[in-house]
Amino acid sequence: MLERLRTISQDPRHFQILTLGSLLCFLFFFYDFAPAIEIIPFVVGTCLLTQYVFTKVFKLSHFDFRSPFITSLSLCLLFKASVFLLYPIAALLAIGSKFVIRYEGKHIFNPANFGIVALLFLAPDMVWISPGQWGSALWLALALAAFATLVLLTARRGDMTIFFLLSWVFFVFGRALWLGDPLSIPLLSMQSGALLIFAFFMISDPKSTPDHIVGRALFTFVTAGIAYTLQYHFQIREGLFYALFFMSMTTPLIDSFFKSQRYQWRQA
Repeated sequence: MLERLRTISQDPRHFQILTLGSLLCFLFFFYDFAPAIEIIPFVVGTCLLTQYVFTKVFKLSHFDFRSPFITSLSLCLLFKASVFLLYPIAALLAIGSKFVIRYEGKHIFNPANFGIVALLFLAPDMVWISPGQWGSALWLALALAAFATLVLLTARRGDMTIFFLLSWVFFVFGRALWLGDPLSIPLLSMQSGALLIFAFFMISDPKSTPDHIVGRALFTFVTAGIAYTLQYHFQIREGLFYALFFMSMTTPLIDSFFKSQRYQWRQA
């Protein structure tokens, strides 16, 4: 029993589920930023059902609910649409991309990111990203929970979050210093729940990012640079998500130059 609990505690997905699930509950009960209650079971159910169907189609050894559950929670927190049907479509595209868009046994895109960006392209007038401005108290609580998870678990992709946040700080604070703006401006821009979810639960996905630490550092720096350019120079609010989407296509190329052992989830 103790060995089983120890194995479970070493899989970062359990803590990600706990953090994202708690955040969704807080938003639902205490804030006005949560999705409508009928959307949540449709998104979660579509993600889990799609994962189950593809598990059977590709004759995988077992059905694992954890990754699609994390994807569904991320979609519930970030994805907004004016048409109800687009929510399960986003979930279907997200999970389906893991099984369909692959290279050498590794899926290319973070599922939630793919589902969101795909519909931003297909239905730009009907979908958008939640801004994630929930107030300083909830933002601080999420930041502390996410950092605690990162430190306690020592997950192999924790460096992705650190690399990205340092790169983002470099660009946004560098811009403020260059323009002579007060530092309160970039500091306020950092206090975004969407930015935290992106940094801790999306770009850090170990199954769709480069395997080598040098490749991961390069990946995050360029992603931050593209996102900064899109957001600050072209006024594209979804710049973070577009940047990750396009950079994900370079992961096979980066892996070909910087080879390392591929990450595998622990089986609890």
